[in-house]
Amino acid sequence: MRVVDARSVGALELAARTLGDGGLVAIPTETVYGLAVLPTRAGLERLIAAKRRSADKGIQLLIDSLEQARAVAELTDDAVRLATRFWPGPLTLVLRRRAGVELPELLGGGRPTLGLRLPDHVVPRSLARALGPLAASSANVSGQPDATSADLVTASLGEAVDVLLDDGPVRGGVPSSVVASLAGELVRVLRAGAISEERLLESLRE
Repeated sequence: MRVVDARSVGALELAARTLGDGGLVAIPTETVYGLAVLPTRAGLERLIAAKRRSADKGIQLLIDSLEQARAVAELTDDAVRLATRFWPGPLTLVLRRRAGVELPELLGGGRPTLGLRLPDHVVPRSLARALGPLAASSANVSGQPDATSADLVTASLGEAVDVLLDDGPVRGGVPSSVVASLAGELVRVLRAGAISEERLLESLRE
């Protein structure tokens, strides 16, 4: 594993090259450290193997804009309302995949959905702006505590990671909240993480 200060000259370029070559890159976000790859089948299989997690859980996409979300998924009115209120930030929206979008089924765990998040952190947003949406999951072996520092990433994943961008301790430390908003269905809070269920549902009533 190559550990690089996330704020150093050339850090983002190194991460982008590594991702482009099919590598695994651990990146900081405002919630917890994430493990990112390009959303190819080979990349996703490598990420899932590193985390030792079930392939049916799905992998989220980190994006840089609402336009990137619209390009791959169907945004309901409720999804737009939630995104306007909480993006950039610790909210993952589970949306129906747009017809004709060519992305591996592993992203949705075999389901016709995608989990999308626009983080409030310059590193994932810069990489997503340059490379397109990034497939990412928390940078830890499944079942272990979330990595809130670079040292915890190293302790959990070790040499499974090619490059680790070290940005010090994260600001939040609590994973994103996950909300499903699919056309024709009621909004469902699948996980109340950094944003409480009460705040999420209240924003839809405003």
